[in-house]
Amino acid sequence: MFEKGDYIVYGQNGICRIEDITHPEISGYDNDRLYYVLAPERSRESKLYCPTDNTKVVLRKIVTADEAMEAIGEADSVEPLVVSNDRMRDECYKNVMRSCELKQWIKIIKTLLIRKKEREAAGKKITATDERYLNAASEVLFTEVSIATGKDKNEVKELVLNAMCV
Repeated sequence: MFEKGDYIVYGQNGICRIEDITHPEISGYDNDRLYYVLAPERSRESKLYCPTDNTKVVLRKIVTADEAMEAIGEADSVEPLVVSNDRMRDECYKNVMRSCELKQWIKIIKTLLIRKKEREAAGKKITATDERYLNAASEVLFTEVSIATGKDKNEVKELVLNAMCV
């Protein structure tokens, strides 16, 4: 179980801070279950309620500063995703995002930055799907590493992009 004040990754909701652990007095919620009251980093005025015994959505503590820096240090050697069929691209990206793993977010960002460069070299723009996933993966990765290391998000972005050598 996590503690009040912990930062966690909460599935597709991204990085959240645990504001409270309580039995919410809200209709529709089971009064016999404990819930985490979560404040998403991307929308701090929002509140999410997640059962503490949740097994359906990925819930994990954010990485440590050492784990974050280790993952960034390995970014150059990360192999980009290979998606042979453009129709499967969205599903592949969705599955990577659902994993909620830092190294997978690095992999998708690297893949999409390479694709973006290739498309630009061919005189094309980044696709809407690629841009959506690039933004989503960048947001969660940079936020998690920023919180873990205490570094500014822009500094983290620079570190990650430099480490990828893309």
